[in-house]
Amino acid sequence: MRTPFAWLEHRFPLERRPLRSASLAALIAAILIILGGGVVRVTGSGLGCPDWPTCVGGSIAPTAEMGLHSVIEFVNRLLTVGLCIVVGWVIIAARLQRKQAPEVTRWAWMQFWFVVLNAVIGGITVWVDLNPYVVAGHFLAATLLLTAATITWQKTQNLDKPELPASSLKSRTLARWLLALTAVLLILGTTVAGTGPHAGDSAQVPRMPFSWIWVTIIHGAAALASLTFAGLLWRSAKLAGEQMLAQKALLFIFVFLGQGALGIIQSLTHLPELMVVLHLVGSALVWIGAVRVLLAAEGNHRAPTRSPSLALKK
Repeated sequence: MRTPFAWLEHRFPLERRPLRSASLAALIAAILIILGGGVVRVTGSGLGCPDWPTCVGGSIAPTAEMGLHSVIEFVNRLLTVGLCIVVGWVIIAARLQRKQAPEVTRWAWMQFWFVVLNAVIGGITVWVDLNPYVVAGHFLAATLLLTAATITWQKTQNLDKPELPASSLKSRTLARWLLALTAVLLILGTTVAGTGPHAGDSAQVPRMPFSWIWVTIIHGAAALASLTFAGLLWRSAKLAGEQMLAQKALLFIFVFLGQGALGIIQSLTHLPELMVVLHLVGSALVWIGAVRVLLAAEGNHRAPTRSPSLALKK
């Protein structure tokens, strides 16, 4: 029995360009979801819609009397709808490729399931009145979506290109440590936010029972460790002649330094809303960079396409 995708694939095959455009759009949408969450948080609009999946009283949209906070929260929910459309576009474009790209298709579907996970945790966040631990989980779920979107986009760039060898063992090890430390850095960042003043609503929302100063210091120490490993990786790749990896590591360092500067400025200026949102977007860019560095270090392990002549000989 043929599936609808198989029927469409036979009649409307697609080339690589629509797939690459769709995957880039999904990556941008994943960043916008994090941006939208940041805007909701710093404007105190987290409970602008006090229910989920509806907004209030069985209505999906807010009423005119509910004010600006409800509009901001509702627009953020609409971003998720847009994200679903874009991810659906990626899945369809991947499945209808004239030359099959099964690995890209799998990661496109992974994005879909992370969208579902993010939406569910977002609903729970509203139900528990912005519990800081659930809010942190909501951000980390968005980061998982960002990871899948980054990998999907990167893999679309490698389609139909020669197979790339993996980097040296030292470089691969450093890249893995860099990704792990960056993940720890993001998790620690949620504790900084969870103890800070931007709870996501103007009401008395409980905060994490930690010292903001101490978690900020620990967060900074983790950032220094990540930057150190990035520098070591850049040097290792450069000495080994791994130019592509060295370039990505250097780009990561520049983005990371910019993000660090934002973090220091926001801490010294008592966490102004704009700086907090920019720092949140910066965290997304840093994570994208860490994922891309690891992918470059691991190389392109797609099985090479066998020519018809080789297939006949076997």
